[in-house]
Amino acid sequence: MHKLLTESPGEKMILLGNEAIARGAIEAGVAFATTYPGTPSSEISLNLFEMSQESDIYFEYSTNEKVALEVAAGAANSGVRTLCMMKHVGLNVAADPLMTLAYVGVKGGMVILTADDPFMFSSQNEQDNRYYGKLSGLSVLEPSSVQEAKDMMVYAFDLSERLQEPVLFRTTTRVNHSTAVVTLGTIRKRIIKGDFKKDPMNYVTVPAVSRKLHVKLLKNMAAAQEIAEKCEYNFIRGSGAWGIICNGVSYNYAADAVKDLNITDKVSILRIGFSYPMPKAVITAFLKGKEKILVIEEGEPYMEEAVKAFAQEQGFTLPINGKSNELFSRLYEFDPAMVRQQIASYFAVPYTPPLLPDISDVPELPQRPPNLCAGCSHRATFYAVKKAAREQGTEIICPTDIGCYTLGFLPPLSVGDFLICMGSSVSTSCGFSKVTDKKVVSFIGDSTFFHSGITGLINAVFNNHNFTLVILDNGTTAMTGHQPNPGVDMGDFSRSGYGRVSIEEVVKGIGVSHITVIKPYRVRKSIEAIKEALNYQGVSVIISQEMCTLFAKSLKKLKPRAFHVSDKCKNHRDCIKEIACPAFYLEGEKVKIDPVACAGCTVCAQICPENAIVPLKSEK
Repeated sequence: MHKLLTESPGEKMILLGNEAIARGAIEAGVAFATTYPGTPSSEISLNLFEMSQESDIYFEYSTNEKVALEVAAGAANSGVRTLCMMKHVGLNVAADPLMTLAYVGVKGGMVILTADDPFMFSSQNEQDNRYYGKLSGLSVLEPSSVQEAKDMMVYAFDLSERLQEPVLFRTTTRVNHSTAVVTLGTIRKRIIKGDFKKDPMNYVTVPAVSRKLHVKLLKNMAAAQEIAEKCEYNFIRGSGAWGIICNGVSYNYAADAVKDLNITDKVSILRIGFSYPMPKAVITAFLKGKEKILVIEEGEPYMEEAVKAFAQEQGFTLPINGKSNELFSRLYEFDPAMVRQQIASYFAVPYTPPLLPDISDVPELPQRPPNLCAGCSHRATFYAVKKAAREQGTEIICPTDIGCYTLGFLPPLSVGDFLICMGSSVSTSCGFSKVTDKKVVSFIGDSTFFHSGITGLINAVFNNHNFTLVILDNGTTAMTGHQPNPGVDMGDFSRSGYGRVSIEEVVKGIGVSHITVIKPYRVRKSIEAIKEALNYQGVSVIISQEMCTLFAKSLKKLKPRAFHVSDKCKNHRDCIKEIACPAFYLEGEKVKIDPVACAGCTVCAQICPENAIVPLKSEK
């Protein structure tokens, strides 16, 4: 049995933050869950996917976040407790249904988890999704710890049913990916079947209906305001005249800093866990009698702006600060040392930071940029495209997309010239192809193609654009941890009862007339096929099919055959300068291959001008 299905209230278990969130949903009686995977939220989905095979929970990896939210909305409005998960930028994709779902509301509890990513560990921006609560009128909850992430998830479902509205559950990477001891609670009975009662005058959002629903939303917001004022997750620690207002992981940093600085008797900390609507009365009462206030929050000055507005309404004149060049930045993550230093500075507390060890005599660590795995088929595809263009003397622009293959923009592959968001490679290619005289070759992964690449390709066919789209089909959603997508064989995931969508048939159905399927490990054949596509006037599509090396290895479908560099090598180093597989290394001036890392893809052997790279066993 999956450990998160354990029915042992009071038992302690070491859990990752995302595991604790999944367990909290189980304890809340979640019966229906949808997602499009995205770090730092992916492990929540993985655990629910696994549990769905051992229980009556319904779980699906949806085509994209918009679809995931709409599927979840149908279930929640049939009275079933529903969880919809995504990373912060995923909520942008789901924003269209989100705004109107706030008007319509739900019948069963519905929690929308948005995992924000300060410092952009795996994201293209670090937007602060608390503003989505303010924009949509939906309540926002923010846990500060792993235990609280579990407990607050149960509260979120109850709150949703009380308000008959979805609730936004905002986490950050530190909460998602921290590990702690968690005390398990009781698992509520799941209601897996519901009933939708027709009520078009409240569900069909034509203008006349929506005008009425907006009034309802404002009433719900007022009710949520009253709940926020009494919420146990908005609490005060201490009674000093110096005030700190914080949220999320910043609360832990602030609490530790106050203790370390020995100013516990001088400081009061207000931790905000129910952050929209902001608890106005709680904050106003907290401000009374304070000498000054420091707002500690990663991201944008969301709380700071609200606190200043509340203070102005009451005529308070005390200093309130947070984001500034001298205090906290709107950039990146905070850390305990930074928070301790800024608290000491702001409240004029004598503090000498601990001396850092002298490491001036220690050599600088070599940089280790992110890299495609040894044997990754994307590397072979990038090489083949560049080689084909070079042999034809064609200068190319290469819009790329979001996935493992994004790493191709780094030298020496240097394939990837423009990127905005999921699916943007296809649509931006339309623009580049119309206003430049260069050939455009764009790249998109299989999962990303299903997510948001199809509509851009339809646009390209309809408007008769001229570019080549390379769809990198590696049989899984690789970057976020090998989740399925509509084009995969679910037998590889030991699952049955699923359909399968052919990328080639979809592309044909859209109306693309020049379609080529290549096997990128067959380098010369791939180059010739790519040349034909580059010469085509109009929209051409290349589908590069080869299973993700790591995924194939996990399925025991990879038969590794290590290669090595023989004495024939003339040290041209095309293998390093052209593809830079991480299995290569230099020993003195000689190129070597790590036999453990080598996946045996043979790409390097095919491009070596001396045929010096040969199977290791042939030399034995």
